Amino acid sequence: MTDDVMLYDRDPRYIPRVAAVHDMCGYGKCSLTAAIPILSAAGCDVCPVPTALFSAHTRYAVFTFHDTTDILNGYLDAWRKENVDLDGVYSGFLGSPDQVAIIQRLYREYPHALRLVDPVMGDGGELYPTYTPELCEAMGALANGADVLMPNLTEAAILTGRRYPGRNLDDAAVDGLLGALLDMGVRNVVLKGIDRGDGLIRNYVASASTGVSAKRELAHEKLPYMTHGTGDAFASALCGAVMAGRGLAESAYIAGEFVRHAMASTLNQPHYEERGVSFELNLAELTSLVR
Repeated sequence: MTDDVMLYDRDPRYIPRVAAVHDMCGYGKCSLTAAIPILSAAGCDVCPVPTALFSAHTRYAVFTFHDTTDILNGYLDAWRKENVDLDGVYSGFLGSPDQVAIIQRLYREYPHALRLVDPVMGDGGELYPTYTPELCEAMGALANGADVLMPNLTEAAILTGRRYPGRNLDDAAVDGLLGALLDMGVRNVVLKGIDRGDGLIRNYVASASTGVSAKRELAHEKLPYMTHGTGDAFASALCGAVMAGRGLAESAYIAGEFVRHAMASTLNQPHYEERGVSFELNLAELTSLVR
């Protein structure tokens, strides 16, 4: 795509290291169980920083939850003693407000690393069960200085202090949300999930350097069903494409098509309604980016 924002100059011989700051679910397709294989397929060395441990994701009626905040500073201390270096910090689900400081520590210690923020808080106008108002407020601190912020409409509304607008936004409402997010100090934003009932799902990409008027609209065929975990798969694929040296709008389009193809594969899997999006058969799409 012409005039695209380039965030990472990939040497094809080099495998970039990305800290994936996310929770780990033992069952269900989301978070680190998505980020690790998806980023790896895009040619990245994934360095997990587990923010919480779940037996299964929160769409299940029964799940266990363990907040890992108390171990994370020692975890990162050990990285520093071993001179671990990073090319990117990709953050998602957080277990507590104090974990924002953990991510900010990574920013201080790896100032050259890209800051890729998926502000995982909720969907469809509802918060996820473990999220509190304090955690949502703390999440907003990561927007300032983010190289890429990837909110859905629920998360964009929370971050900007607005009411959830529903999925059918006209251009003026999209511009208003994008502008409000950029005003928080975001360098680039990918706003996900606009549905105008015409058979397409639209995502929008805007940059502080060019303003909302130069936003990019990316449209994908809407499939007639939904499944859990598509947001994590999208964000992980976008990060992988960026770290493969693709422009931001191109990366967002690649991620949208990857999710669409994975959703088509998902229909053939047992219990997909609960377990989530099955992307394993589509990972070659991302590997092809670095071949």
